[in-house]
Amino acid sequence: MLSHRTLLTYAVALTMCVAVPVGFAWAANSGGGSSGGSSSSGGSSGGGNSASAADMYKQASAKVKAGKYESAIDILEDIVDDNPKNADAWNLMGYSYRKMGDYDEALEYYEKALKLKPNHVGANEYMGELYLEMKDLPKAEERLSVLAKACNGCEEQKELEEKIADFKANNG
Repeated sequence: MLSHRTLLTYAVALTMCVAVPVGFAWAANSGGGSSGGSSSSGGSSGGGNSASAADMYKQASAKVKAGKYESAIDILEDIVDDNPKNADAWNLMGYSYRKMGDYDEALEYYEKALKLKPNHVGANEYMGELYLEMKDLPKAEERLSVLAKACNGCEEQKELEEKIADFKANNG
């Protein structure tokens, strides 16, 4: 017996004329590291097949977790080519570039994610971490302030608070 959610998914897919594999989930996590909950990948406007984009995002996330950032970026570029409004993919691209040490590219992609979704908790946390790596404490604290308003005590806020405290302790 199909659940109500499964039937709804199939109905929406039929309306959109796309195939939906069994077990498909509309939303993906915000990607990279421990970042959680804000998602925008499924159901956003753009030209591609939603199921394919979600599968591709999962593949990119797995590559990031394995430290295969360049491979992840290749997949993420395909995702944003099809759907430039995918804040999660832009965020994960920023994360990947930051982990590879390319801070300018990372900043560019975090900014794209935040332009689309200013309260994206993953992008705000990661941008704050980037600013700390760039030794820019005031800008990291700005990101923390956004997180405090956006999620009020979420895991991303707590992690950035800890990293800021460590930065202050080590950079006196």
